[in-house]
Amino acid sequence: MQQKAPRRTRERILELSLRLFNEFGEPNITTTVIAEEMNISPGNLYYHFRNKDDIVNSIFVQFEAEIERILTVPAGRRSNMEDVWLYLHHMFKLIWRYRFFYRDLNDLLSRNRKLELHFKAIHAHKIKVARQLCEDLRSEGSLEASDQQIGAMATNMVVVATYWLSFEYVRNPRKYSEQQAIADALARGCYQVLSMVGPYLCGETRVLFEKLSDDYLQKLSADAKPGADFF
Repeated sequence: MQQKAPRRTRERILELSLRLFNEFGEPNITTTVIAEEMNISPGNLYYHFRNKDDIVNSIFVQFEAEIERILTVPAGRRSNMEDVWLYLHHMFKLIWRYRFFYRDLNDLLSRNRKLELHFKAIHAHKIKVARQLCEDLRSEGSLEASDQQIGAMATNMVVVATYWLSFEYVRNPRKYSEQQAIADALARGCYQVLSMVGPYLCGETRVLFEKLSDDYLQKLSADAKPGADFF
């Protein structure tokens, strides 16, 4: 039992740090703050993590493992519109869970070489998956676009998803820390990314896209009511 205690403390530190980073921004949280919130001494904290970057990198390992599971196209068949919609929903749900990485991205990458290299690889993988999803839609006759258009579409989808939280912060900084405001922001982001594909869709898939869009926008409107929870 004594051997398990450090592991439990380590997990609690990571869980608390993720919450604090998300709520107040990673640059505003120090190891001293984390130790005080944990009700442990700084020395106890440093027993588990050398410094704050060590905590950030450990959280990133969790994030990277989760995003790798999302960045997997269906095996043995072509992707369809439902796959694209589900992919975006899971992606934005993950962005919500680890939102400090996206909100503080430029600052983190400027001083953390590991994050710089790994985020670059994640971005490349995101673009590859987005391109594959669009190419699958084209192969089944649901999307009409050239290779060049699909390449631009895939890149734009990743750009918007990556910096959507920063855009929303500029729109409404005073409510940015409110859970419902961020949930609504991510819902809008999901729709915004998918809307890039809409003009290229055709046939029954376009009809399905319009129905899904209408349902989603109605859901977003309903979530604006007090007590609603998008995720």
